[in-house]
Amino acid sequence: MSIKKISKEQPENFEFNSKNLEVAKKIIQNYPEGKQQSAVMALLFLAQRQNNNWIPLIAIKYIARFLEMPYIKVYEVATFYSMYNLSPVGDYFIQVCTTTPCMIRGAYKLVEACKEKISKNENELSNDSKCSWSEVECLGACANAPMIQINDDYFEDLDKEKTIKIIDQILNGEKPKPGSYRGRKNSEPELSRKTLLENKNAQRPR
Repeated sequence: MSIKKISKEQPENFEFNSKNLEVAKKIIQNYPEGKQQSAVMALLFLAQRQNNNWIPLIAIKYIARFLEMPYIKVYEVATFYSMYNLSPVGDYFIQVCTTTPCMIRGAYKLVEACKEKISKNENELSNDSKCSWSEVECLGACANAPMIQINDDYFEDLDKEKTIKIIDQILNGEKPKPGSYRGRKNSEPELSRKTLLENKNAQRPR
């Protein structure tokens, strides 16, 4: 996993659009008086979604003023959590889980696919600036390992060839289908195995 990079190119202005401004105000209302600063993570995420999946420094300053808190505190949150991107990631941000369950089932083959099709290094845009990739910690889909997350969608039960096909679809302007690539429904057992039903010792005595 690479060190988080802050983009050298930064926009001069940022503020919530009218829709997100209303969303931000509603988020703050969820917190008791004097605790509004606890909304900082939600507002950073809102800013990221508005700004094509990355947060410029000017947005961090804007949120600090919005919540009446020191800039450095907002900066610390934005740089600590891996969910926040501080440089452009393209229209499609691919996160490859390499935690133990995914790793032992071939996650680094998916990393190879990303290096071959997108960029040799993490957090670097592809030649057409459409997408980038990064290694991340557990994404909570261990039963469907190995897997990747592209923006908000999960692509599970992958191998290198299937990952390359998904990336090719993205680069060609197509939208790949999320979910299992072995035909499983959600996290059901592979091959429709039902362990207890097939185990005579587990059957209820009569």
